[in-house]
Amino acid sequence: MNPIPIAVAAIPPGNSTYSQATRLGDLLFVSGQLGVDPSTGALVAGGQAAEYRQALENIKTILEAAGSSLAQVAKTTVYMTDVDELSALNEVYGAYFPHAPAKTGVEVRRLSAGARIEIEVIASAV
Repeated sequence: MNPIPIAVAAIPPGNSTYSQATRLGDLLFVSGQLGVDPSTGALVAGGQAAEYRQALENIKTILEAAGSSLAQVAKTTVYMTDVDELSALNEVYGAYFPHAPAKTGVEVRRLSAGARIEIEVIASAV
């Protein structure tokens, strides 16, 4: 079984070295998404929670283009530059994932493009 890259025109990747998602069997692996507005290519204003919301919207778009949905997410990994905002982030997260998938959260020093948040997910493709 070979991985199948998923290209989503509505969410262009930051560079050509990766796909927005890859399907392997019944699983989708969505690359880390920043809080970038796909219409402008810029990070959204409003801080870490606003970027978090936009990153989740980007993930939703990618999953739906691949025939999946947020309801089929089994695992998330969240990279954040300020863990002190975790309770605000959890509020946003809960609105998108009421089914409470497995989650790992990691505070990091820096992210690409000056982002404050990056999220990757693994979801069912069936």
